[in-house]
Amino acid sequence: MTLKSLKVLIVDDEDKMRELIKTYLKREGYTCLEAKDGMEALDLLKKELTDMLIVDVMMPYMDGFTLVEEMRHYHHIDTPAIFLTAKGGDQDKVKGLKLGGDDYIVKPFNPTELLARMEVIFRRTRKDVSDSKIETFGPLQFDLPGRTAAVQGRKLTLTQKEFDLLLFLAKNKGQVFTRSQLLDQIWGQTYEGSERTVDTHIKTIRLKLKENADLIKTVWGLGYKFEVKI
Repeated sequence: MTLKSLKVLIVDDEDKMRELIKTYLKREGYTCLEAKDGMEALDLLKKELTDMLIVDVMMPYMDGFTLVEEMRHYHHIDTPAIFLTAKGGDQDKVKGLKLGGDDYIVKPFNPTELLARMEVIFRRTRKDVSDSKIETFGPLQFDLPGRTAAVQGRKLTLTQKEFDLLLFLAKNKGQVFTRSQLLDQIWGQTYEGSERTVDTHIKTIRLKLKENADLIKTVWGLGYKFEVKI
């Protein structure tokens, strides 16, 4: 699985820090985008899909913690995020992880450490690699290494969590999962968001499936299941 050629958004109010990170990432084959603060980053994330955020905590207008909280809980953007900060206290680390961050690196740091941690996250979030490159469930096809899905040959534009959720339901077709079970499976047991997150993602997936929206069935009072018409 190739982890390079992925798009990384660097969010930091210091020009020199953004340039330093960008230099190392581009050398490794990553495509880089930049934002000077959280507000600028959030506007960019609404328009363009990215594979990871590297975000400074202390910034004007909107700090890194607020940015990740906003994108996770209000805009349902699932892009993995690594916090960069000059503070090394455990409280700050815990706060960052609870807000939806995937890792936390204290400045100054070695760029090779950042690269290593990025690859660990990419390998974890892009873990659906099996011996078979394509898996088919009725009209749905999943390209696992490429992390893309298509329905009746039409490519779906899915976020990472939408892809993971749809694939999980498809792989377990016919089995009913509660919202709580889906949160544990897709978001992890440490996720502290509302179960409404599941409903929002299901609604969005159905919209993207269009005439095939009924592949995901609502089981009233219980949860959801994937069902293929015979």
